[in-house]
Amino acid sequence: MLFHLASLFQGIFGPFRLLQSYLVLIIVALYAGFIFTVLLLPRFYKYLPKDRGREFAIHAENALGKPTGAGIVFISIFFILSFLISPVNLSQITVLFFTWLVMFTGYLDDRAHHSWGEYRKGAIDLVLSVAASVALLYCQFGGEVYFWLPFVTNEVAVHPVVFVLVSTLVLWVSINTTNCTDGVDGLSGTLVLLALISLGLIFYFVLGHTKIASYLLVPHMEDGARWAVQVFGLSGVLMGYLWHNAFPSKVLMGDAGSRSLGFFIGICVILSGNPFLLLMTSAMILINGGTGLLKVALLRFFNIRILHSIRFPLHDHMRKNRLWSPTQVLLKFMIMQVLITLAVLGLFFKIR
Repeated sequence: MLFHLASLFQGIFGPFRLLQSYLVLIIVALYAGFIFTVLLLPRFYKYLPKDRGREFAIHAENALGKPTGAGIVFISIFFILSFLISPVNLSQITVLFFTWLVMFTGYLDDRAHHSWGEYRKGAIDLVLSVAASVALLYCQFGGEVYFWLPFVTNEVAVHPVVFVLVSTLVLWVSINTTNCTDGVDGLSGTLVLLALISLGLIFYFVLGHTKIASYLLVPHMEDGARWAVQVFGLSGVLMGYLWHNAFPSKVLMGDAGSRSLGFFIGICVILSGNPFLLLMTSAMILINGGTGLLKVALLRFFNIRILHSIRFPLHDHMRKNRLWSPTQVLLKFMIMQVLITLAVLGLFFKIR
């Protein structure tokens, strides 16, 4: 909305033209998201469900009774600000709709008296991931998809069926591993924030920049700057949430937050045209939560035991077996993610 208002009123007041700059819109979205979330989130504490405590989690009693499901607040703020600030197209409207829908299904679980079963939640995530993948195929890519892959110079044509399968896998894994990482104050939010900032920078400065994209032999993303506005808008509301979630937390994001954040990261990875970027954005999330999912799946469906001496999610192992404090878990996981992001960024963009 601001983008279009600027074109109407810049003749009356010249500085309005600044609102047609994507860089200015990124700054506005970031700060507006942060300020509105910091101010509004505490006002909803009394309306949010209370945390029931996670079974088998370390020190779950510390979270028991805290307001949870805060994702319904900050994702809704992000949803509204996206329409008010950035010039959204059909693809972005579709992604916003699915992000809010994933959030809402998570919120229904947060407020349920008895937590939904793993299979039920997994099936819902799968349906939404397939639907979102099909929508992206036609709304964003027009039915023709090309991936740029690590260590491969030329783009690779991707069959629509293959795209839907890959996209669904990325989205489903991102949703569930991010959800598993939510268990230490500030951990999931901080790791997601690092992922969003790195994706936003890639969209705006690399894929969205014609000359830089050409120099690095990656496809130019015409609407990269437009997507960057949304990415940094979500970064702003997530910062606002972390303002209240820093140890010791006053509020928890719940499934409403973790699942929708994981979904949005997965969407951005698919939009980038390189599904392997999930390793750059979410390596610690995948290690922390994904390894546990793999361990349980192998044991439950194939009776194969791996890593039997390690507790998952990995942050629980570090707290229980290594006696790390919540602050140590947060800082060390964050440092590892930064190191991995920089390494993978260099490998993927320069060795081609």
